[in-house]
Amino acid sequence: MTKKEKNMDLHLSGKVAVVTGASRGIGLAVTRALADEGVHVAAGARGTSGALADLAATHPTVHPVAVDLSTPEGPAKLVDAAVARFGGLDVVVNNLGGVVRRNEGFLSITDADWDWSLTMNLMAAVRVCRAAVPHLLERGKGSIVNVSSVMAYLPDPDVYDYTASKAALTNFSKALSKEFGPRNIRVNTVSPGPTVTDMWTSEEGIASAFTRATGVDGDAFMKEVASRAASGRFSKPEEVADVVLLLASERAGNVVGADYYVDGGLMTNM
Repeated sequence: MTKKEKNMDLHLSGKVAVVTGASRGIGLAVTRALADEGVHVAAGARGTSGALADLAATHPTVHPVAVDLSTPEGPAKLVDAAVARFGGLDVVVNNLGGVVRRNEGFLSITDADWDWSLTMNLMAAVRVCRAAVPHLLERGKGSIVNVSSVMAYLPDPDVYDYTASKAALTNFSKALSKEFGPRNIRVNTVSPGPTVTDMWTSEEGIASAFTRATGVDGDAFMKEVASRAASGRFSKPEEVADVVLLLASERAGNVVGADYYVDGGLMTNM
């Protein structure tokens, strides 16, 4: 959708945002969508070549930041880079995440496995928020959007540590919204269902892992997963990004502590 086709001004132009996991998938789509709205974006990723570098070449407001967000110091480094480059901070999008299929069950999952999942899916976001909140308070208002997952509500022994860590992220986000909502910082979550990203489609993704574990054809598996949603398909990264942008904007000015599914109707609870 081009700017001319848009009917709603999100009032984001000139704002400063941090996006984690920005080099591909949902994070790249969010970075592109923010930049199209005139936002200055510090786009954090371990690698900043490829699609993110191409985006920065055509969108001068995108500042790729090469950073390892799994380290204790990485999140603060990203926030500091945003403030140093753009002079402040208004929006935080915690998109970083990761999942490994645990084909051999609970007893095979080591402490190191649990640490990795909790770091990627929870602690990186916690640390970004810890570094970012003082800058948002200095602005007098701000928005944090944490990208969780419908799996936060769907415990699954194939991905014990992923579902537990995403549930923790959703819980953390709600608690954070209660503390800082009264200080004009809105915290919300977006919970995608299956989305057309490398997490599902790459050689190391969920479909390939399922094929290796079961022998079931990967395409057949993807079709079966898609059929569980009312829409009968996976979401697109851009569709998730649109919801993230709305929550980040003043148009959602009184949306606090909410969690929005982008899952094609996969979740059937009230």
